[in-house]
Amino acid sequence: MPIDLSKIKAIDVHVHAEVSCHDPEDPVMGQFFDAASAYFKAPRERPKMPEIVEIYREQQIAFCMFTVDAECGMGAKRVSNYEVAEMAAKNDDICIAFASIDPHKGKFGAREARDLIENYGVKGFKFHGIAQNCHPADRVGYPIYEVIAEYGLPAIFHTGHSGMGTGMRGGGGMRLKYGQPMLVDDVAVDFPDMKIILAHPSWPWVDESLSMALHKDNVFIDLSGWSPKYFAPQIIQYANTQLKKKMLFGSDFPLIHPQKWIDAALQVGFKAEVMPGIMKDNAVRLLGLA
Repeated sequence: MPIDLSKIKAIDVHVHAEVSCHDPEDPVMGQFFDAASAYFKAPRERPKMPEIVEIYREQQIAFCMFTVDAECGMGAKRVSNYEVAEMAAKNDDICIAFASIDPHKGKFGAREARDLIENYGVKGFKFHGIAQNCHPADRVGYPIYEVIAEYGLPAIFHTGHSGMGTGMRGGGGMRLKYGQPMLVDDVAVDFPDMKIILAHPSWPWVDESLSMALHKDNVFIDLSGWSPKYFAPQIIQYANTQLKKKMLFGSDFPLIHPQKWIDAALQVGFKAEVMPGIMKDNAVRLLGLA
């Protein structure tokens, strides 16, 4: 069933599938889960995909679900993109499949991207330069971007600080420099037909994301990963004005519950007339749902 837009109140573009329904938790990833849960003050146990689907169906919120493939960057076994895609296909009234492929997989990763798009209905991709230990514009990932651009699909790029690795010795080996939004600017130029979503408010580089979204017609911002009560004032300012059609609701579930994000967003000064765009309408256009 396609998503009935009249029956959903929002679209969450940033939801993580962090554990498999079939495979045990990877011990390397488990260390990072422990640290992230402490940082976000979130429960340690990660919900499995069927639980995520039911939470969002009950909330009447459609969502984009993905794993993060950092097998080369972290040495942690990923949750299968195919498992995510199959779960989304079974629940396509509410769930939209995104995929993640470590850029280091290059041309072989591009083969997987094409297969996921053509045969499994994947509608977008997620990249995390910090976890993947890769500059977003490193040419190693360009074969994957070429496939995404060919099909006109969006790609989410993590920006800003990362809860993953926070508090660990040496940050768990993760380099925050790869979360600088301006590093994605070359990708936006080189792939103008690929819609780019800069994930999170991008602290401590907030203004870079705002500038890029103003400058590039293919760059958008999702507001996940932070409670709106902690947003920098300029995020609210631009969401209410020049970037009102470029801002997207995202929670970063399971670390932030979508309803908790929504409740906070209603208290921080977003104009009533821009909220429908942030919560649903902008994502409908970007994802081609209408």
